[in-house]
Amino acid sequence: MQLKQLLTEDRAVSPVIGVILMVAITVILAAVIGTFVLGLGDQVSESAPQASFSFEFSSTGGFDGDTGPPGTGDIVNLTHEGGETIDNSTLTVEGDGTKTLEYESGNWGSSGDGAVSAGDRITFSGVNSGETIRVTWTNPDGGSTNTIARSTAPQT
Repeated sequence: MQLKQLLTEDRAVSPVIGVILMVAITVILAAVIGTFVLGLGDQVSESAPQASFSFEFSSTGGFDGDTGPPGTGDIVNLTHEGGETIDNSTLTVEGDGTKTLEYESGNWGSSGDGAVSAGDRITFSGVNSGETIRVTWTNPDGGSTNTIARSTAPQT
């Protein structure tokens, strides 16, 4: 084996590796820039908060005052069981019935900072039998909404 010839050899792999690395860096940069230009990067941070809510339905005797038909006017107690703390102004509680839910009592957002945290509870009346109640979160940055909890009132 000729050691002198080995040490004076001019050929190498480094130019090929350099070209491959430059192409890879260009492709990665193009993908990152393209993601943000198309607005896909903004959607990554718009995920709904992760929180657990419990629903407790109770009957008020089947009537809403003197005017409602039987099976209306029941009560739902919603409790934030755990998960992220959520700004009260971004939460909406609504049913799919013919009348709107009426606020009865609760301590959502009463901690001074307007945040709903674990243990906070709110009560609504006017729940119809079989009505689905939803806790909806509205993104404060973009108006998109997500249902983060739902439950259906029992049939009476």
